[in-house]
Amino acid sequence: MRKGEGVADTADIIRAYLGDTGLDFEEPDPGTFVVQLPGETKLRTTVSVRVGNHSVSINAFVARHPDENLAEVYRWLLERNARMFGIAYSVDHLGDIYLVGRLPLESLTTQRLDQVFGSVLAHADGDFNTILEKGFAGAITAEWRWRLARGESTRNLEAFRHLAPE
Repeated sequence: MRKGEGVADTADIIRAYLGDTGLDFEEPDPGTFVVQLPGETKLRTTVSVRVGNHSVSINAFVARHPDENLAEVYRWLLERNARMFGIAYSVDHLGDIYLVGRLPLESLTTQRLDQVFGSVLAHADGDFNTILEKGFAGAITAEWRWRLARGESTRNLEAFRHLAPE
């Protein structure tokens, strides 16, 4: 971005990038974008991108408040933060897990957007099953039991076969 460009120009860069990539997005307010990133383990990650006066904020919901092993889950997330580009794990007042980032307006380019969205997708999708296993193992095992007892499909639990009852 050239000196003197501001919020409107930054929103134009984001809008053009999203249009070029073909990602599903909405712009509910000027400079606020809600983007859907398709995944494999986490089928979809919703990312909010908001252009402010001095920076662009990125927020992506990853998982709800873990049912168990909070200290282990949160420690694992903090350890992951040290290896991440442009974003970091965070929790809100409810304990729900998010990926968050903030970029100065001057640093925003389509290449930087691509790197940040790639980082969000890699972590939200790649870390999702580990977060579920660490924070919801009891619920996953209970779901296995319930489905097996009723003859229901367990296809979407296959990643957690090791948590299935014997």
